[in-house]
Amino acid sequence: MQYVGVQTQIWRNNTVSSILLILFPVVLLGLTWLFIFLINDRLEERIAVTNESFLYVFPCVIMAVLVWFMIAYFSHSTMIRSATGSRSLLRTENKRVYNLVENLCISTGMKMPKINLIEDDSLNAFASGVDGSSYTISLSRGIINKLNDEELEAVIAHELTHIRNKDVRLLIVSIIFVGIFAFLTEMLFRSLRFGGKGKKDGRIIIVGLALAAIGYLISILFRFAISRKREYMADAGAAQLTKHPLALASALQKVSEDSRIEAVTRYDVAQLFIENPREKKKSFSIAGIFATHPPIENRIKVLEQF
Repeated sequence: MQYVGVQTQIWRNNTVSSILLILFPVVLLGLTWLFIFLINDRLEERIAVTNESFLYVFPCVIMAVLVWFMIAYFSHSTMIRSATGSRSLLRTENKRVYNLVENLCISTGMKMPKINLIEDDSLNAFASGVDGSSYTISLSRGIINKLNDEELEAVIAHELTHIRNKDVRLLIVSIIFVGIFAFLTEMLFRSLRFGGKGKKDGRIIIVGLALAAIGYLISILFRFAISRKREYMADAGAAQLTKHPLALASALQKVSEDSRIEAVTRYDVAQLFIENPREKKKSFSIAGIFATHPPIENRIKVLEQF
């Protein structure tokens, strides 16, 4: 994949972020309208009654989305640290890592991000954050100890490119909204399992569950597509920053052999990593639609063409 340039990619990701901020509430509102329509028993005036009821619940849906988004937006760093078992890495603990990060930041005019450590001997890394005060690069103990300087620098450059391109902000926004559909699906499933004994209540819950599942599927497919594309762009950005594309190719090969971080159990957080620490390798094309990352071998082939 040809690298399109930092400013172009930033503009694209900012545009997609704005579209996501509009698209997910629109999908949720559309499914809300359809839910009211399907459970309405007044067939003669079905659309009119649906529209009337929808206008009544519309402010409630918008308010719930805003509250969910604000809570997740401002607490995402804490949630990610908890989900990955990461902690702050002090300069005195590893000057080598700090020197590599600082040199790359100076060469690109970037503000130094925070650096976190994941106490795991597997090889993996990820970037996170939504602004200059929260941007963070997290590295596993294994990737620090098992990569040479050129390889580790290439991995750090990959993660810095995610930050430069605003990939991390885009992905976190998508994760927040996907979480809404995941929460609704789980809540309705539990209601169907433990409540809703009446015929009408059961029908309402089943309709709601089906629509929530559809919304979750739509949003998660879109999120996966974003995640796969951004990895190629970050690989290209790292090659451009370090001038050593084969160093990143070598690092990715080592990462692919042992990328599983035991502390990571959530799939939404797993997609932040340079290689999904939970994803099993899938060789058939249909399964690839649900993959958060492109195959490592494909990424290495692209790097070898630089």
